[in-house]
Amino acid sequence: MKSHHALRLVTLAGLGTLMVSSAFAQDSYYYGGLSVGTSRAKLNEERITASQLPAGVTATGIKSDDRETGFKVFGGYQANRYIGFEAGYFSLGKFTYEGTTNPAGIINGKLNFKGVNADIVGTLPVTDNFSVIGRVGAQFTRTRTAFSGTGAANPVTDPAPNQRETNYKVGAGVQYAFSPSVLGRAEVERYRVNEAVGGHGVVNTVTVGLVFPFGRSAPMMKTAMATPYVAPAPAPIVKAEPAPAPVVVQAPPPAPVVVVVAAPPAPVIPPRTRVTYSAESMFGFDKSAVQPEGMAALDTFSKELQGTRFDKVSVEGYTDRLGSAEYNQKLSMERAEAVKAYLVSKGGVDASKVTAAGMSEGNPVTKPEDCKGTKATAKLRACLQPDRRVEIEVTGTK
Repeated sequence: MKSHHALRLVTLAGLGTLMVSSAFAQDSYYYGGLSVGTSRAKLNEERITASQLPAGVTATGIKSDDRETGFKVFGGYQANRYIGFEAGYFSLGKFTYEGTTNPAGIINGKLNFKGVNADIVGTLPVTDNFSVIGRVGAQFTRTRTAFSGTGAANPVTDPAPNQRETNYKVGAGVQYAFSPSVLGRAEVERYRVNEAVGGHGVVNTVTVGLVFPFGRSAPMMKTAMATPYVAPAPAPIVKAEPAPAPVVVQAPPPAPVVVVVAAPPAPVIPPRTRVTYSAESMFGFDKSAVQPEGMAALDTFSKELQGTRFDKVSVEGYTDRLGSAEYNQKLSMERAEAVKAYLVSKGGVDASKVTAAGMSEGNPVTKPEDCKGTKATAKLRACLQPDRRVEIEVTGTK
């Protein structure tokens, strides 16, 4: 098969990327990476040796080195949390063997496999950071060989046959997110290869590597400018100086001691405090369950409320303008209710003072002229990130 067949596969993978990315609104990014590990070849040495021996010469023993170091460099596009498309360059290593012959002679062989690939990569999240991955794809491999012989094995039939061919490859592994910008992978893969002398074999690899997403920043939590809780200064208490001791004389009783009592402090006007959390820091993809980062932020917020007299806590959920109005309203309400439930159950906030409301895509932070377009591209989703948020407003006093 020609090399343009592999290019067709890469093109189809790119078209699939465009179709899938328009159907999912979050968790998409480009990435690059590198993996290194061990390759093990399962080749038919007897067939390879027989193809190179002169007529009347047979192999009596073969010793092979079927383990090598392999690597791959790759880039891809994660269309959503579950599907990605990946292309790369790989080198499976150089495998050697030595055979003895009858009549006496020695034949030496070396096979080297390199190529490019295009894969569809499926991801199954197990936790927020840990996932199981599987892949299937096509690879275009160039097989380069070198044969030489001594004694009865000299000369060999063809000292350097080469072959190019497109074949399948499959794999499976695990992936762990150390941070939003660094992922670790461990994989096993199988490549079907052409032996360049009329047959096929397989090369299995076990690799570990790192993946580096581009432009995928850590979830951010932002806090609006809030009126600080400042206790009012108490009004000074003015106390009159005690009157001098009365002199006992034949006179009217002494005048009573006059004490001026201070007026009570003036009432304090409750300030308003509004705190905003990004949806990415509070929830998982397309979820309304509070994730660990969000729990930590709400725990800090609850501690700040301790020792504060407040009238009410209002929780409002917002989405961006992508997606249907019904879906956005439902998701914003579920997220507001989840934050309210956490503040009450874990933060010890009085449930009677907490309200939750889903605001859908209303009151956006971004402006239409800043984030243009209606198609859910990665650029537009990133621009609309400030609109996906949860706002908490507290009215109260210290």
